Amino acid sequence: MTFSNDTERLQAAVEDTIQKHWKAYLIEGILLLVLGFGAILLPLLASLTITILLGWLFLISGVAGLAFSFWARKGPGFWWSLISAIIAVIAGIVLIAQPVQGAVTLTLVIGVYFLAEGVATIMYALQHRGRLSERWGWMLAAGVLDILVAFIIISGWPGTAAWAIGLLVGINLVFGGTSLIAMALAARNKA
Repeated sequence: MTFSNDTERLQAAVEDTIQKHWKAYLIEGILLLVLGFGAILLPLLASLTITILLGWLFLISGVAGLAFSFWARKGPGFWWSLISAIIAVIAGIVLIAQPVQGAVTLTLVIGVYFLAEGVATIMYALQHRGRLSERWGWMLAAGVLDILVAFIIISGWPGTAAWAIGLLVGINLVFGGTSLIAMALAARNKA
């Protein structure tokens, strides 16, 4: 009983916050939509930008990891923490210094990820088709689509590095922006 009341109060608070700040969600959605279409139209630039951003994230997290490792050098796992931080720093430096080669490598990793995700999704759909009723077909289709995307990326690699990361991130941004815009407009209409 208490859990249900708490959940309902939390949902009401979230809905109230979204209604109060629907303009912020709308602006964020529009920004994501614009960035998404930009990434789709200029996938190479987006791929290189994302690779450099990822490089900076690795570098910053690696430097923070080094600082923490030395700060807690008496703690358990010091050497593993230190090695992990050094690898992150090296990966960051490589991605920042050589973004084209980094994008090529990341594209291959994404292709392999889509392949593994597709196989896992198909296996899950087939294993649970009796329990998922008609939805298992959608899962099966999603797995097949993942494998198709993986085949396109891997079979054209390294040439696909010029567009794969930027295009995939752009599509994700367009869908995310569209959903935020829809949510904001629905909240505005409710208010």
